[in-house]
Amino acid sequence: MPYFRKRPDIIEARKFETNNDDKSNKDGLIKWIWSHGGAAYHNGVHLRISTLEGDMIANPGDWIIKGVNQEFYPCKAEIFEKTYIEMGDQ
Repeated sequence: MPYFRKRPDIIEARKFETNNDDKSNKDGLIKWIWSHGGAAYHNGVHLRISTLEGDMIANPGDWIIKGVNQEFYPCKAEIFEKTYIEMGDQ
């Protein structure tokens, strides 16, 4: 069976911090997604993001990734940390 390695693409991502209105970054995430042609809204509990595969739910602690085709999708923190290395501001 053949093996594959991910391409070394650089992606932009932001962490969904909390639902706590005093400390939440949900409004900033929604503005970031909409400003790049994506769609997202907060339903009072979760951040819902329109993806190429349909709406997906992001929970606090998840990362929101802008992919190589300018699409957005959530990623669980434990998967994100195993997959990506921070490059700093570009």
